[in-house]
Amino acid sequence: MIRIELQIALNYQIDPQGADFVFNIHAAQTASQKIVFENLSISQAITPQIHTDPISGNRYMRLRALPGELNVAYAATVDLTHHFADPGQIAEVPVRCLPPEVMGYIYPSRYCQSDRLLKLASNEFGNLPQGYSRVQAIRDWVHRHVAFTSNSSTSNTSAVDTLIGQVGICRDFAHLMVALCRAVNIPARFTTGTDYGADPILGPPDFHAYVEAYVGDRWYIFDPSGTAIPMGLVRFGTGRDAADVAFATIFGNVQAHAPVMRAWAVVDPALGTVLPHHCFDALSTDANHGQPYASALANSS
Repeated sequence: MIRIELQIALNYQIDPQGADFVFNIHAAQTASQKIVFENLSISQAITPQIHTDPISGNRYMRLRALPGELNVAYAATVDLTHHFADPGQIAEVPVRCLPPEVMGYIYPSRYCQSDRLLKLASNEFGNLPQGYSRVQAIRDWVHRHVAFTSNSSTSNTSAVDTLIGQVGICRDFAHLMVALCRAVNIPARFTTGTDYGADPILGPPDFHAYVEAYVGDRWYIFDPSGTAIPMGLVRFGTGRDAADVAFATIFGNVQAHAPVMRAWAVVDPALGTVLPHHCFDALSTDANHGQPYASALANSS
């Protein structure tokens, strides 16, 4: 088990008209991600509304900020219980066998224009053996062809833009990998978390974007930017792309300051917690969606 201590501080200056916010900074609540402790502090005397999506576990906080300074601080202790699997034993799932709640992740979306990448994806990955190894090949291809460069993209940069420019930040790596997976009929979703394990040379700790692909019988974690240690990723939200799970969506005239974050692991033999590390196993913090593909196919024949 992995135990992560998390601290997030956000600071905004609100104009005289006030502003509405939708935050996605709470750690998601899933069967494999248990919140041991959490605390939310808001500098203004306002009461937020917090909603948990029953399928994804995403937690969204909505509030109306008053003019002046707004400080939002969130702290949590999160236990991660990973599912480990042999990559060689994980098959792709035909569209006809996908669970209904997974189907939405095979279509193009705003930032992941998989319909524009069909030929490229077919040429590069169409003849590869199907399964987890093909998703890993897509991850490795994106990692090789895109250079991680801070401040190299904007909130409007899409997967196609990243493919053309060949530079980006974690968000751009994730969008391109998601689009390429969908182009070969592998469901993939955009996931937000923390950049645990990132090299300090890349800058201060920050929010992180990575990918979860649906193969076998669950969503498996991939980090195409290669900047974090996947075993230490705390999930905030999952969606079709960044539009679904921005850490802050703002409606109004607001001056935003850079987020301040910390995430560290707690190693305690008495609790059975260990330090996150790179490994060759397939990793998932997602619950099983039902029968493994091989069993489902046998039962449907």
